[in-house]
Amino acid sequence: MKQQFTRLLMFILATGSLAIHTAQGAIALDRTRVVFDGGQKSESLNITNENKKLPYLAQGWIENEKGEKITSPLIVLPPVQRVEPGARSQLKIQGLPAANTLPQDRESLFYFNLREIPPRSDVPNVLQIALQTRIKLFYRPKAIMKNIKEMETPWQLDVTLERHGDKYQIINPTPYYVTIIDASRSLKDKTAAGFKALMIAPESQEMLGSSATELGDGPVLTYINDYGGRPQLQFHCSGSTCKASAVEQDS
Repeated sequence: MKQQFTRLLMFILATGSLAIHTAQGAIALDRTRVVFDGGQKSESLNITNENKKLPYLAQGWIENEKGEKITSPLIVLPPVQRVEPGARSQLKIQGLPAANTLPQDRESLFYFNLREIPPRSDVPNVLQIALQTRIKLFYRPKAIMKNIKEMETPWQLDVTLERHGDKYQIINPTPYYVTIIDASRSLKDKTAAGFKALMIAPESQEMLGSSATELGDGPVLTYINDYGGRPQLQFHCSGSTCKASAVEQDS
């Protein structure tokens, strides 16, 4: 099927028999991840139609950790809505009673999806593409929600590294997911060879792809926080165990 599509696309491009609409995405979301407060009934998200001339439909839905579309314990309302040119709108992620059956001592992972559906074109032989945004959605139970003061000390500081041969194992003892997007030998070094971004589930551990030789005795890891920021952690190793300290961010 993939080969057939590729051949068809090559034929189209060669003959010029079809114009392909390649405009950038119109429906913009106001965040890169969602944290659903288990103590609240819903979470509101803002969307904007950045196309100043055409209305678009915005379709939202939730997937579970396996990428399967679900309608419980969280649901998107409205599932489809029309957004006028240049206009803003809102949608809600609604918690259903089944949310109470989720673990209440740790986060649960879901994915929020937003697809833009363009209006039907009046121009013949135009292929329109519906673009889609997919971001992480964390259900955070009320029992582990932090207030603003508590958030000043990020839980990612509790993450440790343990050396096993020529590899580091990253250990997450917290009830929260930790997403690591970069690893380097020092603050000024580039990304270590072999590194791949990874997400460590609550109270679990994963192996870093880069070798311990590549990362040295003072690795620097970059994580994503609740707001999409990218703070860094500087690790200091003693024997086979490494503990983290926060890196001051440039103002």
